[in-house]
Amino acid sequence: MGLRSIAESDLTAILQDGTTGFGWEITVIDPAGTPAILTGFGNDISQLIDPDTGVAVSGRQASIALPISALTAAGLGLPRAVADGAESPWIVEFNDVGGTPHVFKVSESNPDRALGIVTCVLEAYTP
Repeated sequence: MGLRSIAESDLTAILQDGTTGFGWEITVIDPAGTPAILTGFGNDISQLIDPDTGVAVSGRQASIALPISALTAAGLGLPRAVADGAESPWIVEFNDVGGTPHVFKVSESNPDRALGIVTCVLEAYTP
């Protein structure tokens, strides 16, 4: 087993371990409406740092990281941003640490095919 295979295996274990790792239940819904409940890493931060001034500013930055193999096993492709408002977007749902549910759409998708992970930048979404 090469280093890339070991790295992909380690990354999958870290992302999907909900007991001692960063694993968190995340629902991904493709544009056709097919849902999949996966385990990955999700964040939703509402205070950002302005890189020019170093001052905290109000904003929101949410993202998820999922193993590509988990998406494939669930019968989904890679999430992607959908620019056309007439087409349904990829939807992501997860609860925050307090259990409050949040709904997002994928605004940017960054797959890393060397390690087998996709990181998606999200924006708030109201269906």
